[in-house]
Amino acid sequence: MKNDDKSKSQKTKHFIIEKTAPLFNKKGYAGTGLSDMEQATGLTKGSIYGNFKNKDDVALHAFRHNVQFINNAFENEIKNSVTYIDKLHAYSRVYRSIYRQVEMNGGCPIANTIVEADDTNPDLNKWAVSVLEQWKNRIIKFISKGIIAGEIKEDTNGLSIATIIISIIEGSNIVAKATCDVSYILNSLDHIDGLIESIRKK
Repeated sequence: MKNDDKSKSQKTKHFIIEKTAPLFNKKGYAGTGLSDMEQATGLTKGSIYGNFKNKDDVALHAFRHNVQFINNAFENEIKNSVTYIDKLHAYSRVYRSIYRQVEMNGGCPIANTIVEADDTNPDLNKWAVSVLEQWKNRIIKFISKGIIAGEIKEDTNGLSIATIIISIIEGSNIVAKATCDVSYILNSLDHIDGLIESIRKK
């Protein structure tokens, strides 16, 4: 494949991902059909599947795209956080700033995917679970380093705190989406901030 053809193919692939990402997140894997993808992109079945193996492949790339938006927001906030306590607070700060955009795109892609894909798409579910594992391990690392740095209480259970933070965020996203009431998210984020402050070494 010539460089120009390869570049054109990559642009088309990226275009399809951008257009179908909110679609899969809103309608779900099972609810999104080929006609939906054709309508969203303005492309034919041949053009779509000429760039992807099948619907599963499109869904996986769409999921990665949706998650990347959230991950990038986390990365930028964490990078600008000096202390480990502040890095932990970065998760609630980010969600407060992006939750409206996340909701406009159909809600948290991790929560949406895990709720649906555990029965319908094991490979996609595996990817969603791996994102949670990475998130959990990073929080545990921040807590461990915070203990060493003298910022966090020595008896803090990193695994316990990490799983609580993730469960609260993902759970509140699901309930907020179902009820169309963002207070579930905002109140949960306040609770997370209180939890983080409770492990701060005085």
